[in-house]
Amino acid sequence: MIGRLVGYICEKQPPALMIDVNGVGYEVLAPMSTFYELPADQNEKVVLYTHLSVREDAHQLFAFSDLLQRKLFRILIKVNGVGPKLALAILSGMSVSEFVSAVKHGDSAMLVRLPGVGKKTAERLLIEMADKVRDVQAPSTDVELNQPSSIQPSSSNDRAQMIEDALSALVALGYKPAEAEKCVKNVGVEAGSSQELIRLALQLMVKK
Repeated sequence: MIGRLVGYICEKQPPALMIDVNGVGYEVLAPMSTFYELPADQNEKVVLYTHLSVREDAHQLFAFSDLLQRKLFRILIKVNGVGPKLALAILSGMSVSEFVSAVKHGDSAMLVRLPGVGKKTAERLLIEMADKVRDVQAPSTDVELNQPSSIQPSSSNDRAQMIEDALSALVALGYKPAEAEKCVKNVGVEAGSSQELIRLALQLMVKK
């Protein structure tokens, strides 16, 4: 079992990452909540906590910036009807503290705005997670989706690439292409990087 990776980012295409660990590249999938905490400098070492998902047709490694995110991910995939892909989308659409708050307040409306979460799944999450979220206490440093960005793209080509990367990430997380494109368009020029654009689009879709 691979539980932790310490290395350097050599590729980044949300929700996928490649981490160079002593010359070995590990391909991982990470929620956007983890991407928001990654260093901008690829020469800076990162520490990611991982979960290995083994299926008949694939072995997938999921990575998280802290143990709390991984703990919630592991609890989520035990819920009937929630697989790793949906758990990844949930952790991308809201922070740990936001998810805990939604469950504690029985806010199914917020949950159904996440891709792949229908009314029945939302109700199942509220019921099955009611007792389990007591063990998931979000730290005060939890990253919120509306955190501002001071980075601005330098050219129209950079912005086009930023939009393309954001759309690709949102579709990979389970949103329909038309829905993703509409939300990215609505965000407009507020974002200064692809990660910020994804953050704002997710905020718009989850809280609209």
